Amino acid sequence: MPDVLRLILRIVGARSLNSIGRAMINATVGWELYERTHSTLVIGAVGAVQVLPVIALFVPAGALVDRSDRRNLSAIAATVTGLIGVGLGIASFFDAPVPVYLGLLVTLGCMTVLHAPASSSLIPLIVPRDALVRTNRINSSFQETAQIGGPALAGLALIFFQYYVIYAFVALTGITAGLLYRTLPEPRGVPPDTNAVAARKDWRVGLRFIFNSPLLLPALTLDMFAVLFAGVTQLLPVIATDVLGVGPLGYGVLRASQSIGAVGMATFGGRLTNWKRPGRVLLIVVALFGAVTIAFGLSRSFPLSVFLLVAMGALDNISVVIRLTLEQMVVPDRIRGRVSAVHYVFIGMSNELGGAESGVAAYFLGTIPAIVAGGAVAIAVVGFVAVKWRALVTMPPLEELQPAHE
Repeated sequence: MPDVLRLILRIVGARSLNSIGRAMINATVGWELYERTHSTLVIGAVGAVQVLPVIALFVPAGALVDRSDRRNLSAIAATVTGLIGVGLGIASFFDAPVPVYLGLLVTLGCMTVLHAPASSSLIPLIVPRDALVRTNRINSSFQETAQIGGPALAGLALIFFQYYVIYAFVALTGITAGLLYRTLPEPRGVPPDTNAVAARKDWRVGLRFIFNSPLLLPALTLDMFAVLFAGVTQLLPVIATDVLGVGPLGYGVLRASQSIGAVGMATFGGRLTNWKRPGRVLLIVVALFGAVTIAFGLSRSFPLSVFLLVAMGALDNISVVIRLTLEQMVVPDRIRGRVSAVHYVFIGMSNELGGAESGVAAYFLGTIPAIVAGGAVAIAVVGFVAVKWRALVTMPPLEELQPAHE
């Protein structure tokens, strides 16, 4: 196996183990707390408490990443995620009150806001530039495989095991990911910025870069609002229980379906030539994502719902590959940590805040109207972005992009 491919598989494997642990936590906590409370507001709280650290800590997290060894930070964050699995297992074993779970999820959010920029900005510092598109395809495929394995394993395990057994497995994935990060080579390129005073003073550089970018800002805007309003993952316990009438195994299938579509698209996409107009492709797939979300909200058939989730995952995969490669191509190495931290506010906040929005909207509007309205909002955002940022529409192939000035 070529050395570059080994390197890609090691870093992608570490990130994917961390992802599978987080996916299992969210799937299991969501099901356990809904079974105990039957409250969509509690479902929303599971997302809300994980987004709070993203909002509060993205500034110091980005500065810390840019002045530290990103490999070690990734290892620490992954290991602590495993320890959170231990805490959740203890909480479940002793039937702890809901606030205990939410407190542990706050800690998980703190680790995620550190792990996301550290591991993401590490990739272009250890992987050759000409291998980045390939890396992102492999990374996307592995990440989505983790998203399949996490919910599917959780759904299957819910039939045979107590909740604390699932959380114990999460502990193993996090600790293993931490060990794997430590086997990676030292990052190349510019040395970490050890001037903490300067880093604090210049924390806005990541925010400024994104808001001044005619390509990165609209791409992140599309992803943020699509996931924020059109995401349905957090409501799947409600859909499985109250709409489709399927048990925990059916819930696991629903949770895994989007990831199955994403892996299929990642595999198929590797055989396609690179997009000549990736910006146009991004706009189209997000609009289709919104339309499929509307159809999912109206579905009363389990097989049709699974099919629609698979389609949503395939569309999302295209968006992920374009967005990640775009960031890695246009961001200078010196500020990758701070840009990645702000990037995660767009993406991480939209996932977790989207879960909170879904729970609250379902409480006030009803589950089905909330899903349908979310899909419609995603389509409207596509129209707004296409009109406001013409540079995205005319963006050249990703491999032709170069780092922009800070």
